[in-house]
Amino acid sequence: MTPPGTAVRRIRGDGLDLAVYEQGDPARPTVVLVHGYPDDHRVWDPVAAELAERWHVVSYDVRGAGASDRPRGREPYSLARLAADLAAVLDAVAPTGPVHLAGHDWGSIQGWEAVCTMPGRFASFTSISGPCLDHVGHWMRGARRSRAARQLLASWYIGFFRLPVLPELAWRSGLAGRLLHRAERHRPSSVRDAVTGLALYRANVPPRLGRPLERRTQVPVQVVVPSEDAYVTWAAAEAACRWVPDIRVQRVRARHWVPLTRPGLIARLVAEHAERAEHTGRAGQAERAERT
Repeated sequence: MTPPGTAVRRIRGDGLDLAVYEQGDPARPTVVLVHGYPDDHRVWDPVAAELAERWHVVSYDVRGAGASDRPRGREPYSLARLAADLAAVLDAVAPTGPVHLAGHDWGSIQGWEAVCTMPGRFASFTSISGPCLDHVGHWMRGARRSRAARQLLASWYIGFFRLPVLPELAWRSGLAGRLLHRAERHRPSSVRDAVTGLALYRANVPPRLGRPLERRTQVPVQVVVPSEDAYVTWAAAEAACRWVPDIRVQRVRARHWVPLTRPGLIARLVAEHAERAEHTGRAGQAERAERT
């Protein structure tokens, strides 16, 4: 059920339609929340409700999830296409200035692609449980064997998701959903979303980990590291520190789906990081005005 006061619309993304949800006053600074796998925009609802008291809050169903369109194949789910969708959302909801971005899981992974390739669109970025694949690819090459091994063990499911047929069968049979609920007390937004979203792993993991690009950004970044995350180790989450000059790391006591289990904490961290960026931006504008 859509929360009261939410404006719902469809916008044209990169060749398809996306379902977009807005809360709060559009005249205020905008915070965009991007969900991961196997979720839709609703994973952010508890956080959005708190942020909407002071911010213009936007969430959307990424391609292949929720009420958005579902292209077939792998290539439509590349990080470049996902970032193009995000750019289209920004054009629609905040055409006049940069926004504050927060992403969880694959929403954070695609957020990294966006802030590194179109940094001018963002005033800040909060990354939760979704490191940049390129950063991890570089980190794996130089990490201690024990740390790399721990991340490989935590990421066991990635290899499974890249197999043909079997992952689809696991989701459709209900087995994967039961295992997820038993381990995390979490369920996918739908079986259909879980099956479609497998293309994220198949399209992006091999090239980005195998041939990582240099991904740098001047956008102020906050990395939130849940201490009990079963899928992303702290060392992999903090690999970005090598590539981002303005970065802060927040370790929190939580599991992977912290936007649902501790929404008040996440709302506060996102808001505080955005407020710091707003203050820094205003101070910079004032300094430039004095110089002229």
